[in-house]
Amino acid sequence: MVKVTPKILEKNLKELQDDGIHFNLVEKIRKRIKDEDLEEEQLEYLLNKIYINYNNAIVETDEPVGTVAAQSIGEPGTQMTLRTFHYAGVEEFSVTQGLPRLIEIVDARRFPSTPQMTIFLEHPYCESEEKAILIHNLIEQIRIEQITHDVNLDFVNWNIVINLIPEICENKGIDIEKIPEILKRYKKKGTIKIEGNSIIIDPGIEDLQNLQKLREKILKKVVKGIRGVKRGLLTPSDDNSEWVIKTEGTNMQGVVQIEGVDVTRTVSNHILEIEKLYGIEAARNMIIKEAQKVLDQQGLDVDSRHLLILSDLMCSTGAIQSIGRHGISGNKSSVFARAAFEVTVNQLLDAGLYGEEERLLGIPENVIVGQIGPIGTGRVQVMFDLDGNLKILNERKKSQL
Repeated sequence: MVKVTPKILEKNLKELQDDGIHFNLVEKIRKRIKDEDLEEEQLEYLLNKIYINYNNAIVETDEPVGTVAAQSIGEPGTQMTLRTFHYAGVEEFSVTQGLPRLIEIVDARRFPSTPQMTIFLEHPYCESEEKAILIHNLIEQIRIEQITHDVNLDFVNWNIVINLIPEICENKGIDIEKIPEILKRYKKKGTIKIEGNSIIIDPGIEDLQNLQKLREKILKKVVKGIRGVKRGLLTPSDDNSEWVIKTEGTNMQGVVQIEGVDVTRTVSNHILEIEKLYGIEAARNMIIKEAQKVLDQQGLDVDSRHLLILSDLMCSTGAIQSIGRHGISGNKSSVFARAAFEVTVNQLLDAGLYGEEERLLGIPENVIVGQIGPIGTGRVQVMFDLDGNLKILNERKKSQL
């Protein structure tokens, strides 16, 4: 028995590549078996198996890959449980999972129901909780209502009195002395001053209704952090090697500008925000990852190539389109294909009014009119020469006489 040497391995892998196996797959095979103690017969058997399985996995010409992908994603999608996932110990901090999340992805919703980011940190901030808190305090949005006992209205002097909680201000890294500068636009023609742990605003208004409206605005005023990031949770990573920040609410554009945030690994589940910031290719990758994540969480095994077809279709125009009548299905050139999906009567009426032409090039429209669809064997068009065939038949008859 001859042991496999690097020279024999390279020779066999080159033959495999010459036989049509993709370069990336050959590289994966090389990395996997280069340290294995194999004999030449075992290597030959393994590579033959890979070659057979690879060729069996190749899609046949005119295979309805879109239909297969739709079935392969849609059928497991109906098995999903309608539940949300809560982070332990954090109130109302949940992430939409299962079918609702999958619908959000394929509908290309402008705002996901539970926007969330996972923020990775650079060294040295990711090494200890104390250093990670410094970045956390810069990111988490803090409003006046979160750092006050109460905001009172003084009707004698027509003032608004904000009673701050110094302990919370200290924990969140907020300097009380700087708060009047943040609130200066609310003083109107009046004044703003600090007395102990209280801030007194004289807005120069002597009207109860306007004073109450101003109080509500002040309560919602953001004093620190990034707008849109409602809450942050500092937690160890899955492998406990570093600290990461998981947030409720997203604002990638604001987060990536903070020093100490690892821009290369920080992710958001808001796909349209990713498209706006990083472009269509990044958004396509997020569609694949988010869909795969939903299916994995439910324990469903769907081949990634079905998700690749879905994401390619959604991103093919250079902007994310939804799978539906407001997106891909509604933009089809075929009248019957649009009518077969939704709002049938309206589609047919509009097509009649505008004099649209149906060329019967797709599958749904051919099914509707009862013709063989241009798919699989129906795609093959064989030309038959009747005169030539008659000539051959006549020659056969003569030869038989």
